[in-house]
Amino acid sequence: MNILLLGAGGREHALAWKLAASPLVDRLYCAPGNAGIAQEAECVALDIADHAAVIAFCKNNAVDFVVVGPEAPLCAGIVDDLEAAHIKAFGPGKLAARLEGSKGFTKDLCKANNIPTAAYERFKAAAPAKDYVRRLGAPILVKADGLAAGKGVVVAETLDEALAAVDMIFAGNLGSAGSEVVIEEFMRGEEASFFALCDGTTAIALASAQDHKRAFDGDKGPNTGGMGAYSPAAVMTPEMTRRTMDEIVLPTVRAMSAMGAPYKGVLFAGLMITADGPKLIEYNARFGDPETQVLMLRLMSDLVPALIAARDGQLKTFDLRWYPDAALTVVMAAKGYPGNYAKGSAIEGLREAAALDGVEIFHAGTKAEGGKIVANGGRVLNICARGKTVGEAQTRTYAAVDKIRWPGGFCRRDIGWQAVAREKASGGGRAFS
Repeated sequence: MNILLLGAGGREHALAWKLAASPLVDRLYCAPGNAGIAQEAECVALDIADHAAVIAFCKNNAVDFVVVGPEAPLCAGIVDDLEAAHIKAFGPGKLAARLEGSKGFTKDLCKANNIPTAAYERFKAAAPAKDYVRRLGAPILVKADGLAAGKGVVVAETLDEALAAVDMIFAGNLGSAGSEVVIEEFMRGEEASFFALCDGTTAIALASAQDHKRAFDGDKGPNTGGMGAYSPAAVMTPEMTRRTMDEIVLPTVRAMSAMGAPYKGVLFAGLMITADGPKLIEYNARFGDPETQVLMLRLMSDLVPALIAARDGQLKTFDLRWYPDAALTVVMAAKGYPGNYAKGSAIEGLREAAALDGVEIFHAGTKAEGGKIVANGGRVLNICARGKTVGEAQTRTYAAVDKIRWPGGFCRRDIGWQAVAREKASGGGRAFS
């Protein structure tokens, strides 16, 4: 079959790498892709926001199945438009994608269905939002309601930070995403990324991961789209996984079906594991980035039948197999990210790094220029490795990082620190030093 993958980041490179390995795939296209994805798929210069152009490409190239990577086209209804044109697609329709497209919608759904989450209120103006902030005090979370490319959430440690965040969002710095603000209580616990594959009525648990959002070592600095991740997340025990499915994911799937917006695709639950159990931080309507990179390294099964089964409503008897190994990814970003950064700096040493045992490199923001790979985004590379333990995967990953010559980039040096500390405390694994 012929498959078109939409997107251009590290998540899409990891998906392309896994899709290309399937014996079911005859031709794999990616729009628009990047320099790394070009090694796995035929990249095509399509504007994925132009749904008519995507549909025309599918018809002209006998595309049987479209896999949508990023959230923006999902929230814009590209799956609805593809299906209306009789082209099968993986991902939720526009109404179901509101689980990511509107934080307020998701919070209201949680309240109506007794899904555990942080206490919250929604505001359309700054003054009442600030009054609520003052009543709750800090720390507190201030969130833009809509899509803001990972930059719409402020974890305010002080009252002044929270009030400034309210002003920043309502000032229009995040565009239409900030037309409404959701303010939430601060939850204490350990975060985890949990993924489930859904077909509208059935959901099956995928693997878990733990992301590292802050830009710098020690979880310092501004929030980013993610500076690294590892899988599995030790905090997601079998009991915690069962509770997450029973208390959060399955009630959500039932609620979406009941409102006439059945959820098909991958449901990404950002969780806080508290003393009372799992609580939902937020939903994403697609595979996570950089979590997808470690999930794809651990997935033993063919990805293609799983995605088709989710689209076709056939997950009830479906099962996936996973490697028992751990996987870890480090994001190499352009200096200045998540603020202003320069493009065009050359990156060397990729071939030597990728040759190391257990290592895979996924490109996020790169392009080929003059026979070289150059930076073309904020998050530029995902350096990944598998290992028997998180510590071993971490050691392999940073050994690969150290072979890459890119003065214009930076990365965190402590990805996986919580898991490695646990392994050392229990006498297993070893930490990178």
